[in-house]
Amino acid sequence: MAKAKSALTCGCPVAAFQKMISGKYKLRIVWDLKDGPRRYGEIRTGLLRGSDGSSEIAPRVLSRELKALTESGLIDRRDYGLVPPKVEYRLTRKGKSFVPVIAAIRDWGARHLAQANPVEMIAAE
Repeated sequence: MAKAKSALTCGCPVAAFQKMISGKYKLRIVWDLKDGPRRYGEIRTGLLRGSDGSSEIAPRVLSRELKALTESGLIDRRDYGLVPPKVEYRLTRKGKSFVPVIAAIRDWGARHLAQANPVEMIAAE
């Protein structure tokens, strides 16, 4: 987190933002939580949905991404202290304010990346 602070204090909020959301799954986790709180298994299932041939997410990787999102203040972790464990993740106010940014990225991708890749088109000929 010190690097993110130093990037922000040096006048580069883009670098700080990039560091905060870097990682293969962070944007997808935040996007999945826009519909309400989710438990660990639900988040994991949501990440596996819609992934094109990608391998299953390792529990250690998902835990690391959730911890980083919690530390950055985008999500909140609520432990109910029950046995078996019940833990939910939800967006914070800061996380909710980030959803329109992800929606804009999604819209941009749908407009500009949905077209077939020119290299693939050449290979298909």
